Amino acid sequence: MPVIKSSSLRDLKNRVNIADVVSRVVSLRKAGGVRFKGLCPFHQEKTPSFNVDSGKGFYKCFGCGKAGDIISFVMETEGLQFTEAVEAIAQRFTVTLEYEEGSGGPTREDRSLKQEIFAIHDQAAEYYRQAFLAPTPHGEFIRDYWTANRKFTAELGDEFKIGFAPPEDAGLAAVMMKKQFSEEALRQCGLFYLRDGAVLTLSALRPRFRGRLMIPIRDHQGRIVAFTARQLELTPKDDPSHEAKYVNSPETPIFSKSSLLFNLDRARTHAGEGRPFVLVEGQLDAMRCWSVGLKTAVAPQGTSITEGQLQMLRRYHSQAECFFDSDGAGQKAALRFLPMALKAGLEVRFLTLAGAEKVDPDLLFLEKGFAAYDEVRRSSLNAMEFACRSVLPGVAAASAELKARTATTLFEIIAHAESDIARTTFLGEVAAYLRVPHASLEQDMRRFLARRSGARSSGAAAAPAPAAPPPSGQSTEEHLLYLCLHHESLLAALSAQLPHEWIDVSHPAGRLLDRFLAETQHNGWPGRDHLDPLLETDEEKTLVATLLFDPPADDDLSKIANEGLRSLQRRFLDPRQRQIELEIASKGTNGDPDLLSLLKQRAEITRQLQHPPQIALAL
Repeated sequence: MPVIKSSSLRDLKNRVNIADVVSRVVSLRKAGGVRFKGLCPFHQEKTPSFNVDSGKGFYKCFGCGKAGDIISFVMETEGLQFTEAVEAIAQRFTVTLEYEEGSGGPTREDRSLKQEIFAIHDQAAEYYRQAFLAPTPHGEFIRDYWTANRKFTAELGDEFKIGFAPPEDAGLAAVMMKKQFSEEALRQCGLFYLRDGAVLTLSALRPRFRGRLMIPIRDHQGRIVAFTARQLELTPKDDPSHEAKYVNSPETPIFSKSSLLFNLDRARTHAGEGRPFVLVEGQLDAMRCWSVGLKTAVAPQGTSITEGQLQMLRRYHSQAECFFDSDGAGQKAALRFLPMALKAGLEVRFLTLAGAEKVDPDLLFLEKGFAAYDEVRRSSLNAMEFACRSVLPGVAAASAELKARTATTLFEIIAHAESDIARTTFLGEVAAYLRVPHASLEQDMRRFLARRSGARSSGAAAAPAPAAPPPSGQSTEEHLLYLCLHHESLLAALSAQLPHEWIDVSHPAGRLLDRFLAETQHNGWPGRDHLDPLLETDEEKTLVATLLFDPPADDDLSKIANEGLRSLQRRFLDPRQRQIELEIASKGTNGDPDLLSLLKQRAEITRQLQHPPQIALAL
């Protein structure tokens, strides 16, 4: 395995701003000076507690406690090992890495399975793109289909890297074999059919996509992770999925359709106050929106909205508009979307076209351009207006029993909103729509919640409440480690005054303090910007990042450091003193020669406790 030089790691951290790395995943907002805040990518939250300090190069979430630097962030969010994360950052920000002599650079064998599959998809996207542009009958057919049939421009096809999978072709397999991708990566990438146990040969790699328009699917960081393939006249009859209009890549180590939204990598940079996300049904709908200037459109893989997708959306902006087709399937999908959106903390509206029975966003934007967006926004419905009309469109003729059943259905939706203010507002809107007293509806809602709560609490297999996380360490070692990291001159003073046996090395703070003092004594302190070689575990890295992220206190640091020294001294000497007292008591006054030794030891411990070590800091 190649070893990256420490100097190269330092150079990478100095040249790459952590805010640029984190903003690929988290929507950051200025929080004063060089600090930024956003919603934590490591746990679900609605109020930002994730902080980034671009001056120090660290992040810290005050909600879940995660902390680290650019490397640990990429490792955590992308599931990469240390070297893989460093190489990924270097590639993205065009930083050249140097490797230790004799360790070599990265080879194919060093690449992780995920990295290989990412590379395979990049190669496939380029292959499909060249087939789209090829001066061949098939190339002419697919370009004509794109511009004349789908009414998209050639420029949009280039921007989204639209491609074409030839009908009968071993060319893609040949490219992959030539690049010497591993058998495991080719088996798991989802682009080929390869029987279990079959020998990997060119003829054994049968392409999954043939004779189809190819739409690359990118994750929120812009990496191609899958494809959606649109059926064409050229789709072969022997295609296993010939009758399917759209075929998606299968689930792979880099692709899970339930946690991905098409075009989020682009749309998230345009969403903001007054510019909500617009959720449409399909990729072509999203591209149509993009082509007319509506840059915040995103689409799920089909109409199967998931909580994970909406939580990801909420990370970047809290407002979303739903614009699905007005047919039955589209409206059912929109109604499924609503409670999940409320649970995710999204403020949602539903776009409709006044007086139109059926609306197709693709055709509407094609005909009217961006003006169509203003038109549908004028007749948009808020969450409860949409829910009420969807569940009970003919309220005027509804019986009391039907209204009661409708109210129960709407209670199920409202219960997903965590805010009492939102629930009260929603109930008022439902009462007005159903034409029933607000107080009666509130009573029914309370009974509904009580019944649901009772059913859950009486369940035999009810899940136990999660244990509260342990409080953050308040050990003396951690206090001293904090001081040493912020005031590095303290390390030399401590290394001369603090015996190693006083330090409790059973926890990370103690192990780090002991290691840092030993390094200062024997090799010289490398400086807090060069700590990577001294940090052995992820727990240690997180602890150091947390302590460095917190600003130094304005207290008397010399006093705090000396109090820490005294505390460690007492913790070490007090048990020994008690043991000596017990031994002295057992000896009596019979002239035992060991008694004199014990008395001398007690006197020495008493002297040490009366005169604890002192350090003076020139800060």
